Amino acid sequence: MLARILFLIALPLLSLPVFAQEWPYYGGDSGGMKYSPLKQITPANVKQLKLAWTFHTGEISDGSTYPVRSTFETTPLVEDGVMYVTTPFGRLVALDPETGRQLWSFDPKIDKDRPSNLFINRGAAIYKDGGKLRLFLGTLDGRLFQIDAVTGQPVPAFGKGGSINLKEGVADKFPGKAYALTSPATVYKNLVITGSMVADGEPQGPAGDVRAFDARTGKLVWTFHTVPRPGEFGHDTWEGDAWKERGGINAWSILSLDQERGIVYLPLTSPATDMYGGDRKGANLFGDSLVALDANTGKRIWHFQTIHHNIWDYDLPAQPNLITLLRDGKPVPAVVQITKTGFTYVFNRLTGKPLFDIEERPVPKSQVPGEYTHPTQPYPVKPAPFTRQSFSPQELTDVTPESRAYCAKLIAGAEFGNLYTPIGLKPTVLFPSTNGGANWGGASFDPDTHTLYVNSMEVGFIVQMAPRPEGSIIPYRSRGLGSPASRFWDTKLNPCQKPPWGFLTAIDLNTGEFRWRSVLGVVDELLAKGIPPTGAPNLGGSIVTAGGLVFIGATNDSRFRAFDKKTGKELWVTPLPASAHATPATYIGKKTKKQFVVIAAGGGNKYNETYSDALVAYSLP
Repeated sequence: MLARILFLIALPLLSLPVFAQEWPYYGGDSGGMKYSPLKQITPANVKQLKLAWTFHTGEISDGSTYPVRSTFETTPLVEDGVMYVTTPFGRLVALDPETGRQLWSFDPKIDKDRPSNLFINRGAAIYKDGGKLRLFLGTLDGRLFQIDAVTGQPVPAFGKGGSINLKEGVADKFPGKAYALTSPATVYKNLVITGSMVADGEPQGPAGDVRAFDARTGKLVWTFHTVPRPGEFGHDTWEGDAWKERGGINAWSILSLDQERGIVYLPLTSPATDMYGGDRKGANLFGDSLVALDANTGKRIWHFQTIHHNIWDYDLPAQPNLITLLRDGKPVPAVVQITKTGFTYVFNRLTGKPLFDIEERPVPKSQVPGEYTHPTQPYPVKPAPFTRQSFSPQELTDVTPESRAYCAKLIAGAEFGNLYTPIGLKPTVLFPSTNGGANWGGASFDPDTHTLYVNSMEVGFIVQMAPRPEGSIIPYRSRGLGSPASRFWDTKLNPCQKPPWGFLTAIDLNTGEFRWRSVLGVVDELLAKGIPPTGAPNLGGSIVTAGGLVFIGATNDSRFRAFDKKTGKELWVTPLPASAHATPATYIGKKTKKQFVVIAAGGGNKYNETYSDALVAYSLP
């Protein structure tokens, strides 16, 4: 009885934000559960879902007119009867969420002729200043705007005319290198907290520091140095002067916030360069660490490093999930971090104590001259990995003779490793690839059953280290082999190992055991040949509802799906104008009282040549 009382006391602290009928945060709530209490759409009626409306952004880049391609990765926000969506070119658009009718649009006018990774923006953040609703919009050129939600215009009191230059103080010495905000900022009280996407192609570059600014004025309030400076905790994990002006170790993905306790959680990434570390010997904190900060001051509370001295580009790519679990019948405030490597780390979010044991295990040494490899890496005992972590030639694909022949030629003379095998001077096949496993779409969590839902792609990469020209800053660089982006797939981007190539996995986080695994996605060309569903590479995430459903796009097959959250059975699938490399949202229309599910279907990215500019919404007839 006492445990039940404690649980009821703790539950409101966790879940108050998500009991709204709308979607006010990227992850549904500030802790990123991606859960909705809505029950109108159920396993019994989900097959009746129909297209409600479509909004076209008018923004597509296939790399022919502008130097980079576009990807439509936004998750819309819905607040007080208005939807706010960001576009690949960085515009912020207000829509009627029941009809898709545009109310206003703000254009930050980024330079589209300037090279960048992709035309990309994953969403905005809402800020309530008294009775005034504002939005924060980050841009590919490193600006942060505050926008009036009524007029769609910048708020003059914030920074200079409504924006601040995020490059100041972190990229001053590197004016020509990339510094961007591709994921939404995080708002806590009257602070706006930002990560960044930074250049990591050379060892030195813009700092990946996480910073908080006064949400009203734009003035800097605190800075957390992701590469510790002399006298700061963790500085001794860098040998000599390797820490100086070190690039990388940034939070390009989404931060999570415990509003009640004032703790912000950072999923940090690899040091630069991300596949060679001979010039940065040591464990390299806070690279690839989950870090909990006091949101008021930016002071470290605790951290856990998921990879010591990363040389595989296995960033922490996803928003941490702030949840409540049961241990010995008692509620425990927890944080879950999913990874590219397929590991799921679960901690007490107040103390950082692992809720499943984590073992440090010996790993191989690098054979690359001058390279440093850390002697051990952490392995969670539970849950089991949700993605493949190794490959052998006996597992080579046989879906078509052409694919098998291409992939067999690709691996001729290659070495085959497991998760932490260092990339060598010969071609090396490793799983997962630098895209995972899991990526920025993250996981969703059902508080009713304490189940985590995570989608993964089963794609490896084939790469080797190659000498750089004499006189280079570092002696080696990575060189991918095969088809685009050094992924271990054939010319049609079908993975080189036997399927399945994509999964949706349900994990019971009370026990650490899998509840179910479902193959996620299809390859139409193979279906036409009579080959059963293979799964497909996927980028984007899921949401889970109290109505009993998991909604997900993500797959590279231009489809949107709903699964039974209890069994993993695919209940509904609908075609899209392009693949939905995004995470959906769901909400109740204030006028119609209907539950809508909406997703961005933009295709493109680095995975296919089919593009769209469509934001599509579904509801029951």
